Amino acid sequence: MSYLGRFGRFAWEFVVGDDPALALAAGAALGVTAVLVHVGVDAWWFLPVAIVVLLASAVLRDAGRSD
Repeated sequence: MSYLGRFGRFAWEFVVGDDPALALAAGAALGVTAVLVHVGVDAWWFLPVAIVVLLASAVLRDAGRSD
């Protein structure tokens, strides 16, 4: 496997890991923050709040699973 392929696999595992929905939601929160800043809203607070809410919901969702 090439270096680029190994790096791509590492990056995928690092960013997405075992919860693609959480990675997608974090990317969406980043995009919403960028749009809010672009239209002139003082949105420095949005991303940290969104990430805390996303992580809390992921923990609560996983705590309910019985493996």
